[in-house]
Amino acid sequence: MRLNRVGIAAGVIYVVLGLLWVWLAQPPAPAWLLVAWFVIVAAIEAFIPGEANQVTLARAHLAAPALVYSLAVALGPLAVVLAVAGLSDLVDGTIARRFDRPSTLGGGLDPVVDGLLLGGVAIGLALGGTIPLWLALVIVTRYLLPAVGGLVLISMHRRPELRHTVSGQISTSLIIVLVGGICLFRFFNQDVTNVVVGAEVVIPIATIATFVQLALAARRPVVNTEPG
Repeated sequence: MRLNRVGIAAGVIYVVLGLLWVWLAQPPAPAWLLVAWFVIVAAIEAFIPGEANQVTLARAHLAAPALVYSLAVALGPLAVVLAVAGLSDLVDGTIARRFDRPSTLGGGLDPVVDGLLLGGVAIGLALGGTIPLWLALVIVTRYLLPAVGGLVLISMHRRPELRHTVSGQISTSLIIVLVGGICLFRFFNQDVTNVVVGAEVVIPIATIATFVQLALAARRPVVNTEPG
């Protein structure tokens, strides 16, 4: 990969927005650490081409405020962050189909970024007692296991098929909606029992469905890497 104008421009915009958030919101975390995160993500972003991928990487930047708010149990702001993340998840696929066309890079980048965002949120909320720890571990496993599987295939000199799957997109959307709903209900002091029960049922089922679809995809012939 090489430096590209779209990635550099998007990175600069996200860093500026991150600095504004740190300045105006005064989040309960070391400012230098948050700024460092935005700069690191922007530096990586400068080498990633495609408008759709830049929208996807917005969720990598949002991982910092999402983790801060989840650890601080600031559920109202966290719900807003998740809503923005959900919107970007819908937009990046549309942009990819409209302008870039879906790519292998985008197919691999999307779950990594989603795992970074939602895994951090899940662990933060579990530590704060907002959701059960076992449910947080299911969410983390939802993204960690496919990543480990991909690394295993690569170590076997096989190239995994990196693409968006229907079950994967649905499970991510459900996690964002249900976890965001829990945060929003708790923020407004509403009874959250039904939403939590729904999350405890739906998220594991959606996760299993994703694993099944990925397992079926892994059984298809894969493209071998170059000899040697």
